Amino acid sequence: MAEPTPTPRHRRRRPRTAAALTAAAVLGVPLGAGLVLGPAAEATTPGSRTVTATLFEWTYASVAKECTATLGPKGYGYVEVSPPQEQIQGSQWWTSYQPVSYRIAGRLGDATAFKAMVTTCHSAGVKVITDAVINHMSAGSGTGTGGTVYTKYNYPGYYQTQDFHSCRQPISNYADRSNVQNCELSGLADLDTGSDYVRSTIAGYLNSLISMGVDGFRVDAAKHIAATDLAAIKGKLSNPGIYWAQEVIYGAGEAVQPGEYTGTGDVDEFMGAYDLKRIFTAEKLAYLSNWGESWGAGYLPSANARTFTDNWDTERNGSTLNYKYGNTYTLANVYLLAWPYGSPNVYSGYEFSDIDAGPPNGGTVNACYADGWKCQHKWRQIANMVGFRNAVTGTAVTNWWSNGNNAIAFGRGSKGYVAINHESGSITQTFQTSLPAGTYCDVQHADPTSGGGCSGTTYTIGSGGTFTATVGAGDAIALYVGATG
Repeated sequence: MAEPTPTPRHRRRRPRTAAALTAAAVLGVPLGAGLVLGPAAEATTPGSRTVTATLFEWTYASVAKECTATLGPKGYGYVEVSPPQEQIQGSQWWTSYQPVSYRIAGRLGDATAFKAMVTTCHSAGVKVITDAVINHMSAGSGTGTGGTVYTKYNYPGYYQTQDFHSCRQPISNYADRSNVQNCELSGLADLDTGSDYVRSTIAGYLNSLISMGVDGFRVDAAKHIAATDLAAIKGKLSNPGIYWAQEVIYGAGEAVQPGEYTGTGDVDEFMGAYDLKRIFTAEKLAYLSNWGESWGAGYLPSANARTFTDNWDTERNGSTLNYKYGNTYTLANVYLLAWPYGSPNVYSGYEFSDIDAGPPNGGTVNACYADGWKCQHKWRQIANMVGFRNAVTGTAVTNWWSNGNNAIAFGRGSKGYVAINHESGSITQTFQTSLPAGTYCDVQHADPTSGGGCSGTTYTIGSGGTFTATVGAGDAIALYVGATG
């Protein structure tokens, strides 16, 4: 989530009640389950499949089908799903970010659907990251999506007024750490995460998800939770080394900075997304020859950076590219997946004109490219770069080339090569690669097929590692070992 945001969406803290045992019973885990003395500082996604697809506001049944149909076959390592906990009622997307209990009872599916989704995705070779809203509860009172009657600062079975920070005012000063982490984001009841009761209740919720097979968490509004509090919560988990990504938005001169959170896991790389928009819309792609930590303020070490071109907040507030930018957006994703910085997260959302609008069909995806579902994770030019990324893991950039403007090309060791043309016209170039001689499938325009075939365009690399190609305006070429012709 972005701050400040035009939508009333995020964080509030939890009230403490003697219902700790009730909460533990509802969650199905002991309140203090998984207590450990210290957090594990684990970051980048394990294994060779380092790309996440965020299926924003998809129902869990729809996610399960997509794990089998697309995510597993295309080589995605993780799917990130929207928050499962009971939430305030309403059709807007941001209602998912106002919890009223930790029961799985939201519009996207119940506990049975959630567990079935995790099992199905695992069978497809895809791990599951759950968006965890643990900074706050709701901004008002009412009846939740699962029938829970609540008032702000009083959530039966979980929290009462004493479980929330005493600053009951909106955040007003991002230069003041206490204001950012103890006051209310967008009017949401801000949980006192310094309280052991609150930490244990949050950990109980996360442990209940772990018991269902969840492989990691994306911590929403992590910037508004002290890093020490998050470390303490993670230390209470049944698997304290679980994958852990944190939403900490960089702001120049602000009191809370992304680098504070790398001790517990990855951090979403917002500055990188901002710069990709700037470079792809107003400057030169030739500047991207060293994109990453060396770019300075707001950038994280590659091992801690979860990179992306857009997410649900930034696509709406205009701070990053989004699907409305056409081939500019596509090429930025191609570059993101080809370049060896961070662990990429491919965002997949739906069309919008009203920035508050919730998901089409309540989140049920009957088919990609229908009913407004954009399914960016499935676009050939993006999806086939996941296989590219998996094939080149661990290799450095080689054979960098640019025309000094908006056409670039580079290799990844002797495993892959990509050319990107963001000029207004086509370019013809003889490219020097480090690829072994052979015929390669251009995965930007074709799909590798079983038995080493290719459904379309191929290029032949000579013994000297060169090939000549014409790259169309707003287009790209991508070749890698393992995708032959």
